[in-house]
Amino acid sequence: MLLKKHLTPELREELKNRVTPNGVTLDYVANSGMQNPDAKIGVYAGDEESYSPEFFGKLFDAIIADYHVFGPEDRHVSDLNPAHLHGAPNLDPDGSFIISTRIRVARNPAGFAFTPAISAEKRLEVERLMVSALESLSGDLAGTYHPITGMDEETRKQLVEEHLLFRDDDKHVADAGIYRDWAEGRGVFLSHDRKFGVWVSEEDQRIFSLEDGADLSSVFDRLCRAALALEDKVPFAKHSRYGYLTSCPTNVGTGMRASVMIKLPKISRDEKAFKELCLSMGLQARGMHGEHSESGAGGIYDISNKQRLGKSEAELIQILHDGILKLIEMEREAPQAAAA
Repeated sequence: MLLKKHLTPELREELKNRVTPNGVTLDYVANSGMQNPDAKIGVYAGDEESYSPEFFGKLFDAIIADYHVFGPEDRHVSDLNPAHLHGAPNLDPDGSFIISTRIRVARNPAGFAFTPAISAEKRLEVERLMVSALESLSGDLAGTYHPITGMDEETRKQLVEEHLLFRDDDKHVADAGIYRDWAEGRGVFLSHDRKFGVWVSEEDQRIFSLEDGADLSSVFDRLCRAALALEDKVPFAKHSRYGYLTSCPTNVGTGMRASVMIKLPKISRDEKAFKELCLSMGLQARGMHGEHSESGAGGIYDISNKQRLGKSEAELIQILHDGILKLIEMEREAPQAAAA
């Protein structure tokens, strides 16, 4: 766990009495990691100030440098321009391998505490701010906001099953304070064609673009247009070096996770070796239902960019594009398993 690695007794002593303007303390920042020894990171930022050297910057800086391999002179550069991609836009035109494609970015409105530490009153204010911006969108981005409060159970379960709505059952997230006052002030905005949406007051505000199939360029184009349109309406929290700020330091920078749901039964037979192969390409393989889940029948994995910081959005999409093409090539060439 990176919390245990970097929060030395000396640093704990230095930071233990610091309190941000939103009331965030070191104990609050570290509670999820303290309660969950299996956590990989162990910290959640309660607000923009958590990243400041006046408060817990030393801890976050060390964790970010370690996780993102981000040097002291490095700076985040954003590039939400789909024209900067090169290569075939559709990774799997005949649909033999890729089931669906999804890209999300994490954002937080500037001037507000983040979801782990925000008050119930301020969360409702963030909801109003986000919904007002979302309802101003037009064209293929136009849609409807669905608050969780008052949502019938059948609809909620269906949206969760379709991965269009978030849940409240992750212990690591719960211990970070993210589920407080559930489900008030939370919901999902969905475009009419359900190819674009925003999770309001999940771990962060999560802007996502998705569609069946493998047209990565189309999904990225929609994501870029949506993220930039919303930022025109809602200023987002940013850091001079780390780019967009998020509750979990693994998401700072682009805040982006671009993924494909893909069937690779032959090359994933040895799951450990397969995940190591993905990491060597700058990718991360997860189970069908995201982090901490197992792969599905037939070797189905959710494969995404591991890095969020240090490369631009367009560069990370290109890494995913090139890596997936290579994995598909390897799958095509791999021998069938021997008969039992």
